[in-house]
Amino acid sequence: MARWNKADLLARFREMAERRIPIIGGGAGTGMSAKWEEAGGIDLIVIYNSGKYRMAGRGSLAGLLAYGNANDIVLEMAREVLPVTKKTPVLAGVNGTDPFVIWDVFLRQLLDLGFAGVQNFPTVGLIDGVFRANLEETGMGYALEVEAIRRAGEMGLLTTPYVFSAEDAAAMAAAGADILVCHMGLTTKGSIGAATAKTLPQCAELIDAWAEAALRVRKDVLVLCHGGPIAEPEDAAFILRTCKHVHGFYGASSMERLPVEKAIKAQTEAFKNISF
Repeated sequence: MARWNKADLLARFREMAERRIPIIGGGAGTGMSAKWEEAGGIDLIVIYNSGKYRMAGRGSLAGLLAYGNANDIVLEMAREVLPVTKKTPVLAGVNGTDPFVIWDVFLRQLLDLGFAGVQNFPTVGLIDGVFRANLEETGMGYALEVEAIRRAGEMGLLTTPYVFSAEDAAAMAAAGADILVCHMGLTTKGSIGAATAKTLPQCAELIDAWAEAALRVRKDVLVLCHGGPIAEPEDAAFILRTCKHVHGFYGASSMERLPVEKAIKAQTEAFKNISF
């Protein structure tokens, strides 16, 4: 498996940011997704349990429910994805609130498998209301994800955490996170996309506010946008042209679910329309 040097990866991404070349990352729920994302020139790939569920036709939020152990699933997915990615860094989605993980052992295992970094998924950042308050009160809060990102960074893994507020962004920057992914909510569009979402202008305003909170802590933080109504290339282009402090886009459903839905449906319709 490839061995990745965090300093080299960051140098590459910072050079892209300076040259105004968007950094494009994507989720992969299957080896097929990862193989063809790499062929398309993607800059980084992230695998986590929701990718598996998403490509099985279930909603991405399945990754937050008790359908399987997220940290075990990412290890299973590694055997499918890592062997087919030859030149692209692959990151593992890790459940930072899992109370049964021995972090030094688990993070070392990720390094040994050939992962280049980590992202905090599943994340309680997608949960709000009384349930979120109760999670925080009972020791299963976002601060544990911040700590997992800190430990991963110290072990030499690239860290690209999801953030959901200015406070999250500042906390992750203080923990040494390399690339912040501003999460605008569950991706809309497609057969299992969300219907509730912010507008693109609202997203642009929030992304800049969260990025500024992080930049007040550390000036070298990179920022990507993700989710909500940022579902298609033109949506991401709007954000990149509107925001002051964004360096690229990270897509999950946008990168693998939406294209597959369209392509399979269109190909099936084409076959159904042939005649003798």
